[in-house]
Amino acid sequence: MPFSTYQRDQIGTAVIEPAGPLEAGSFAPVTITFTAGKFGIDDTGGIKICYRTASDSGKLQFTDPRAPNYCTAEASNGAALELSFTRNNIRPYPNTLQVRVGRGFLRAGETITVRLGDTRKGSPGYRLQTAVETEFVFKVYCDAFATYDFVELAKSPIVKLVSGPPRRYKALLPTLRRKGEPFRLCLVADDRWGNVSDKAAHRVRLKANMPVEGLPETVTFEAGKSPPVIEGLRLAGTGDLRIDMLNEAGELLVRSNPMRVVDTADLVHFWGDLHGQSGETVGTGTVQEYFAFARDKAFIDIVGHQGNDFQIGDDLWEEINRLAREYDKPGHMVALPGYEWSGNTGMGGDRNVFYRTEGRPIRRSSSVLLDAPRDTDCHHVNDLFKALENEDAIVLAHVGGRYADIGVGHDGRLERAVEIHSCWGTFEWMLHDAIKLGYRVGIVCHSDDHKGRPGAAHPGASNFGAIGGLTCYMMPKLDRDALFTAVKARRTYGTTGTRLFIDAKAHLGAGAEVLSDDPLLGPVTSTKAETALVGDIARVKGDTVRLDVEALGATPIERVTFFHNDQPVAVVRGYDKSKLGSRIRVLFEGAEYRGRGREVLWKGTVRLKSNRFLKAKAINHFNADKPLKLGDDGSQVDVDTVTTGNFSGFDIWLEDASAGFLDITTNLVCKELKIADIGLEDHVVDLGGLGRRLRVFRLPDVNDTWALKASHTFKIDPQRDNALYMRLTQEDGHQAWTSPVYIIP
Repeated sequence: MPFSTYQRDQIGTAVIEPAGPLEAGSFAPVTITFTAGKFGIDDTGGIKICYRTASDSGKLQFTDPRAPNYCTAEASNGAALELSFTRNNIRPYPNTLQVRVGRGFLRAGETITVRLGDTRKGSPGYRLQTAVETEFVFKVYCDAFATYDFVELAKSPIVKLVSGPPRRYKALLPTLRRKGEPFRLCLVADDRWGNVSDKAAHRVRLKANMPVEGLPETVTFEAGKSPPVIEGLRLAGTGDLRIDMLNEAGELLVRSNPMRVVDTADLVHFWGDLHGQSGETVGTGTVQEYFAFARDKAFIDIVGHQGNDFQIGDDLWEEINRLAREYDKPGHMVALPGYEWSGNTGMGGDRNVFYRTEGRPIRRSSSVLLDAPRDTDCHHVNDLFKALENEDAIVLAHVGGRYADIGVGHDGRLERAVEIHSCWGTFEWMLHDAIKLGYRVGIVCHSDDHKGRPGAAHPGASNFGAIGGLTCYMMPKLDRDALFTAVKARRTYGTTGTRLFIDAKAHLGAGAEVLSDDPLLGPVTSTKAETALVGDIARVKGDTVRLDVEALGATPIERVTFFHNDQPVAVVRGYDKSKLGSRIRVLFEGAEYRGRGREVLWKGTVRLKSNRFLKAKAINHFNADKPLKLGDDGSQVDVDTVTTGNFSGFDIWLEDASAGFLDITTNLVCKELKIADIGLEDHVVDLGGLGRRLRVFRLPDVNDTWALKASHTFKIDPQRDNALYMRLTQEDGHQAWTSPVYIIP
């Protein structure tokens, strides 16, 4: 890393108290004591204490001694100290507390004591990072000579962050298997911040809706142990399986995601998260911990590692390849070697590169944080595509801090999919861009996780506004070859982190043909067929195509929306106006723009006039520091949330289903609606930005649509591509998208 190392062994030392273990996301006083080395610190010199970009630790403040994150510093010799908190350090440690020595100096052996979350005057402490980490590092640097040339200490303080007690549970099943095939049930306890908790120590009961061979009646969570996994389960027949996990009193803790079992199937479902990074680049934890979490705690079938290329030295690239080889076990797990090509937005933006085999070269966008430029650097995305022409590789376009500008460069032979959801938000516009440009791509959803939790990534307390996504890859078996085939054939659907079952099929009519690949990319063959699967490219004789969808939700389904290219053309629900009750849903959604500062902060109050609510429930509120705040008299809800292309809001159940008014007043919108006028269809207030808007509509008091069959017949434009796909929205706020079926001229 490009930090000064001048006389680093003589520049000073730093220690921390306590060193942990501390509960992630909790408040605690943390003291870092710096002892000056041989040179002391000259007048106007100082120290910097820095932590990682990915950390959502509390923002330090210096003015309110009774508030969280109050910070003080004292010099042992009484020198005056000036404190500031900025993002003024080199990636990946930009979060910086700077302590400047003024009106004095330090001699060797004198100290600066920094208290993060100084509790002596009433502060509750320092809000620790919400994600667990074996070694959370406070990097310490010293400007001993007052030259602003900060030298990194030889050893920086480290604290261990561990999970808290369980607050919610997951019961994970596959979503499609053949009759008689063995499967497993994985039971996971999460703490309030989405960390897998090892503090659960109790017995649970299991109850299935159909006989399951090998399913025990009870399972025990053991403190300090990995989540329970029940292997070798089987169904003798076919059907849709759900398993309830209950406490010993018989109360429901969680219902599993659905699993469909069929007599036979060419393709079954495997769930993956191909996109995230670890602490060797801008994330947290190690590559080893990253792969282990995906396998042993997230229980996904497919994983890839995607560190920023300009931070991946040759030794780290070898380590990523070694671990991908170690964790790749055909039939059990697919692990891919790869990296994130992290070009500047104007040069093409972020792309994910994956190889089928280890030992292939890394073609970096730059080597800016490495020791020297490489001759193999590919600064523009088209240079990358040219370098990969003869490689057995696939490329995915995604939106992170930078977004992939697929108009600047795209090669359909390599770039087979666009990522439309991650922890950074929801980006349907990326798919719409591709369609408008004439590209025929699939969709994926991954986490882009920076906290070491691939497959189960939560946003924590930062402005990451979404849970990390997952992609269902439809494959005959679990290995790298089948995965590459699935990606190239666009056999995918993606979700915002939930696992649900979707079956989508296009009815093409007589005389239609399905093509072996995209004819824009080279010669293809065709097969006569009257139906097509997601991802297929087809030609038809008629002027209509019907898309049939069957879905089994992990929670009740709110709606299915059909899209023709970039336009929603039909909405299907499992209920009609006659089933609506006293429940009103208020949603805020969208982003500011496509770049880094896309977060929309929503703050205000929603009041009920001449009515009151009986209960309320948050939708997509992920920051545990900011729970939904309800007025004691049922007259108002205080809003403090964030969206990044997705939506966030709440449901309220009214005392009177039709009386009064809803008065919505936030920093971005003021709108009053008559309760009696709120019905099945959305009331929408457009607010500019990128899909930024308010939506209000009514729901049944209890929605029991766990399964839904929906169809729509599209009018085909014979002169252009017709991308036909659907978006599913669950009642809990999770969404899913199928890759399009492309009907081409």
